[in-house]
Amino acid sequence: MLARVYTAALLGIDGFEVTVECSALKKLPALEIIGLPDTAVKEARERIRAATVNSGIRFPSLEMILNLAPANRKKEGSSFDLAMIVSVLCCGETVPADGLEDKCFIGELSLSGEVRAVDGVLCMCLAAKAKGRKEMFVPAANAPEASAVPDVKVYPVRDLLQLVKHLRGEELIAPLEFDRTVFEKGKKHFDVDFADVKGQFLPKRALEIAAAGGHNVLLIGPPGTGKSMLAKRFPTILPELSFDEAIETTKIHSIAGMLDGATQLIVNRPFRSPHHTMSAVSLVGGGTNPKPGEVSLSHNGVLFLDELPEYSRSVIETLRQPLEDGEVTITRAMAKVTYPANFSLIAAMNPCKCGYFSHPTKQCTCRPGEMRKYLSKISGPLLDRMDIQVEVGPVDYDALRESAKGAETSETVRRRVIEAREFARKRCEAGGTPVKQNSDLCASEIEKYCRMTDDASSLLRTAFDSLGMSARGYDRILKIARTVADLDKSEDIGPTHIATAISLRSLDKKYFNE
Repeated sequence: MLARVYTAALLGIDGFEVTVECSALKKLPALEIIGLPDTAVKEARERIRAATVNSGIRFPSLEMILNLAPANRKKEGSSFDLAMIVSVLCCGETVPADGLEDKCFIGELSLSGEVRAVDGVLCMCLAAKAKGRKEMFVPAANAPEASAVPDVKVYPVRDLLQLVKHLRGEELIAPLEFDRTVFEKGKKHFDVDFADVKGQFLPKRALEIAAAGGHNVLLIGPPGTGKSMLAKRFPTILPELSFDEAIETTKIHSIAGMLDGATQLIVNRPFRSPHHTMSAVSLVGGGTNPKPGEVSLSHNGVLFLDELPEYSRSVIETLRQPLEDGEVTITRAMAKVTYPANFSLIAAMNPCKCGYFSHPTKQCTCRPGEMRKYLSKISGPLLDRMDIQVEVGPVDYDALRESAKGAETSETVRRRVIEAREFARKRCEAGGTPVKQNSDLCASEIEKYCRMTDDASSLLRTAFDSLGMSARGYDRILKIARTVADLDKSEDIGPTHIATAISLRSLDKKYFNE
């Protein structure tokens, strides 16, 4: 007898369908698993046998071969257990083999028969749906995330016996459907607000420009001036996630195993703030079975690196490729996976080791050469990728005593950001190009959309020659100026827009070219 059951596996952020074929003959009892399985898959032979017996179900006394197709792709992990046991029980005529064509089975079995949660269920269900499967049988703990897949029925399975009774038609499992209102109801109400930040008008303006255009920001200033406070309020001025962005963000967190059992969908932009002792693998992803790192977990959100020079130089340099390409490719002997990494980088640092270089009232205590050694951890190529570089100075007493009443709230700033992005979107649609953030414009799109007035062009030429800009720096200036013009709802880039952009990229000359 031959039985076919469908499941799915992971490859990067996407999944692919796996067909579990079970061939059974009336010979000496045996069970063999083929199809390029790893150790965890091979060990399923004993798991599914023990789970079946401990669930009070007769395990077929047949010679069985389980093939996981396509056989040329390596199968990793324990998510195939449920599909394999269903195919075995079909051959043993414990459950009917008919009607399995539109079903997908995902889950790990314990020895007691309990169905345990696995990582990446959302990605696997989306892959199965793309192949025409309409019913997903998944661990009960993974059911909420699986239910985010539209137009499928998701059955939360607690144990093997419950699944067998359902397939026999004895006790049906109630399907879980996605509640679309979750996308709206789950949106976070922030406890912090831009109005909480006293003074710091230039840094707040810089973050508004960064939010409108998707630019990266470097905040430099003495301790206690509000750099971290500003960064933590940056998500409050970003536009809300779209449904497609929420699905993509949830997929990454599902692969990383970071969803709890109650989460159907991540509806708020991620804000990741890893400690400076992290490794390069933790930042960009990797491992024997490649998992997404912090740059991918920040996708569609914010990555905040506080005390940037305290990170290892090798760790910081790994940011260069994700910042340029918006994705991370991890190559291993058996596979190559690509994870998206389109995030806004907010980095904060002190101007020197003691933190008080150029402070108006406190004396810098660093010895000659210490400041240069401290700042040398930030390489020129990485600094060039920081679109906006702004100084965060000390706040005076009068500003601290001012009431927050009447100050601009995050909601006010967010409305301007959304309007600027909408202005940019209409421009891209009218030009027949894909909608992008200004920070993602390619060379041809910069030439097409970053039109300058004669005065603006003359000003940029002067700045290019006097500041010794690189070609990348020139492009970044134009992108920032395009964003400033969008906030002003101006089709052409004027001299004030260029001047603003230049002022937001000049600190490297003050601190890094001493």
